[in-house]
Amino acid sequence: MALVPDQQSVLLDIVSIDFPETEPAQLSEFNGTFSQLEPASPAIQLIPGETSQIVIDLENLDTQPLHLTCSLSGNFPHHWGRSEFPEAVLSPGERRSVVLSFGVDRNFFETEELSMNTEGLQLNYSGRFNVYGSYVNNQSDTNEPLLEFIEFDLFVRPRSPYINLLPQIYREIDLVGRFLKIIETTLDPDLQIFSHLWAYLDPLTAPESMLPFLAHWVGWQNIPTLSLQQQRRLIRHALEIYRASGTRRGLRFYLHLVTGLPLDEDLPEASKHISILENFTQGAVMGSSYLGIDTILGGGKPFHFQVRLLCDPDTIDEKLVRTVIEAQTPAFCTYDLKIDSDNNI
Repeated sequence: MALVPDQQSVLLDIVSIDFPETEPAQLSEFNGTFSQLEPASPAIQLIPGETSQIVIDLENLDTQPLHLTCSLSGNFPHHWGRSEFPEAVLSPGERRSVVLSFGVDRNFFETEELSMNTEGLQLNYSGRFNVYGSYVNNQSDTNEPLLEFIEFDLFVRPRSPYINLLPQIYREIDLVGRFLKIIETTLDPDLQIFSHLWAYLDPLTAPESMLPFLAHWVGWQNIPTLSLQQQRRLIRHALEIYRASGTRRGLRFYLHLVTGLPLDEDLPEASKHISILENFTQGAVMGSSYLGIDTILGGGKPFHFQVRLLCDPDTIDEKLVRTVIEAQTPAFCTYDLKIDSDNNI
C-alpha cells in the first residue's frame, strides 16, 4: 500500500493581504439599523479595474520531500483568480510563499448581465486555496489527496475618495462608502466638466455640439461648406479677423484659414502663396495731374488690387474665396482674383 502524507504535513498561513477599509454590513429588516458582520475568514477587498493579492506561506512539516499542487475554488468567477504556484517539490522544512492575484472587470457595476439580474447584485464571495500532495517517491497517476486548505472572503467594492472626507466612525460602515460611490458617480461628469472647462471653451477642443454656442458668442457666422476643423479655426480667430478687417493683413489671414495655404511672411509679396498686389493711383486731380506724365485717359482703376493664390486650382473653392474677399474688401475698392498653379512659381 502506497504511503500518503497526512494533513499535518503542510502548514498554511496568510502572511499578507489587502484588507478592506470597512467590513460588510447588513441592513436589518426589522429596526432599520446596521448590524456589523464578523467575518469568520480573512477578507480581501476587490476593486473593479485593480489587482488585489493574498500572500500565503506554505511549509513542509513532513520528514520527506513532498510533491505539492494547488488549486483555487469558490463561488466567484473562475477568471478572477490566478495562482503563481501550480506545482512544486518542497524539501522537509522548506517554506514557500504563494501569491494569489484577483482582478475584477473594470465595468463590473455597469455590465448588462448584472443590471438585468432580478435577484440583486452579489458583492460578497468566498474562496478557498487547496493544497494537494504526495511523497515524491510514491507519485502515481491517481489524484493526490487534499493535505490542507485555507478559506478567505472576497468583497467587491467600488473605490470612493469621498469616504476620506468623513469622520472615522462613518468610514467603518461599509454601506456608507457604497452610498458615497453612487453620489460620486452622479456628480463626476459635472466635476470633470468644471475641471476641464477651458477645453469646452476652446473651439479647437470643444465638443462639436458646443461650436454653435461659441460661434454665437463671438458673433461668427459659420460657412456650411467648410470642414469642421476649418470652422474651429475660424471661430477661434474670429476676433483677430474682426480687428484686421479691411486691411491687407486681415484679408491674407482670413484666406489662410479658409484655404490652408501658408502665409509665407518672410517671402516677397510676389512670391507668397497668398499675395495681394496693390496699384493705387490718385487719378486725375485738377492742378496737380499732368496728362501723359502721371495721368492716362481711360487707363487704370483707382483703389484696385489683385489677389493671387499660388496653388492647384482644383483644390480651391473659387466661389468661397471670392465670398471671403468681398466680405473683407472696403466698398470703394475693386479687385481681381488670379489662381496660378504651383508649377508657375
